[in-house]
Amino acid sequence: MTIKEVTQEVRHEQALKKYVAESPELLDEIKDLSADDQKDQIQWSFEDEAEAQGLQPWELTLKYTSTPEEFEVARLALHKEAAEVLGVDWNEYCGMNNLAI
Repeated sequence: MTIKEVTQEVRHEQALKKYVAESPELLDEIKDLSADDQKDQIQWSFEDEAEAQGLQPWELTLKYTSTPEEFEVARLALHKEAAEVLGVDWNEYCGMNNLAI
């Protein structure tokens, strides 16, 4: 596992904690579930929230763990990296992913 993967994993755990802190109703709904089921429900709810905001889960993780300015810069940098890895023209990639540049 690379440092980047560990960092992303830690960042995601931090984002989930912040998300849960802002969602006391979620905790109330899942309080009677096992610890593993609670973890799954929190993850699914987080993914649903990302979709509701028009984001990928990794983007919502970034949003919860950075300032608004850092979020936009890092989000575009990671999307550019994805476009390069996929071998897709940046403008075409932006169109496919509804990114305004």
